[in-house]
Amino acid sequence: MHNLDSLTRFQIPGQLQFRLSQSGLVFADIDNPAGTATVCLQGAHLATFRPKAQPEPVVWVSEASRYVPGKSIRGGVPVCWPWFGAHASERSFPGHGFARTVPWDVVDSGATQGATHITLRLQTSEATHAQWPHDTPVTLRISVSDVLEMELATQNATGQALPLSEALHTYFQIGDIAEVELHGLDGCAYLDKTEGFSRKQQQGAVRFASETDRVYVDTQSACVIHDPQLQRRIRIEKQGSASTVVWTPWADKAAAMGDFTAHGWRNMLCVESANAADNALILQSGETHTLRVRYSAEAL
Repeated sequence: MHNLDSLTRFQIPGQLQFRLSQSGLVFADIDNPAGTATVCLQGAHLATFRPKAQPEPVVWVSEASRYVPGKSIRGGVPVCWPWFGAHASERSFPGHGFARTVPWDVVDSGATQGATHITLRLQTSEATHAQWPHDTPVTLRISVSDVLEMELATQNATGQALPLSEALHTYFQIGDIAEVELHGLDGCAYLDKTEGFSRKQQQGAVRFASETDRVYVDTQSACVIHDPQLQRRIRIEKQGSASTVVWTPWADKAAAMGDFTAHGWRNMLCVESANAADNALILQSGETHTLRVRYSAEAL
């Protein structure tokens, strides 16, 4: 549990404040001349982001999301770490790792060149060591202005090479899933999780008419969400990521999850910057790997 008094030194008057929710979770609220964001210290989970030049948020969060200890938030930017998807050998371990549901500590904050930033470090415990018995300090730096920048850095402080898969599982706000197009993946190979991980190749822009769950491999290119209803493009740039995961649950799967509103799934699209499947990492002893993303929006 976080103590608000211990966070006072990281506050920035007029830009960064901390608050305790009724459920006991602590949030960092960022509000500067260029943008606003909310970060939950559980999971280092960025829940909201909106540039002030945009009438709609760029990052989506479900109106039915549960903000409770030990549970992940539906929407925002969940941190999938130190594995993506199911654990390789232990099915009782949580999907997408434990980082998104455990406490993180604030270790830095500041304001530079019109942006407000906060850095968080994953707390370790007996419970996390039971699932990941390795000395691998991990931090997430979040910078908010009219763009959102995030850097997930993992250091291997052990004496051996370690496997690592990860993702920033970002939910983007869109007008209607049936109308948007995702550009930047033409010609890329992908694993189709809705068809038993069968390998396919993308032809043209990605369009959506049913549940979609794909891991595009060997791609480091930027992606752009073309959104005719909201009359904007969302540009997704990344470094240190060789996979792009694209996901929409569609109606039946969203209804079964319980933390979507009736039609909320129509207003989100996950485009995740990852190192997964074919692109899972081997982190050498002493090495630090950093996954970086940058999200921006512009009018059509």
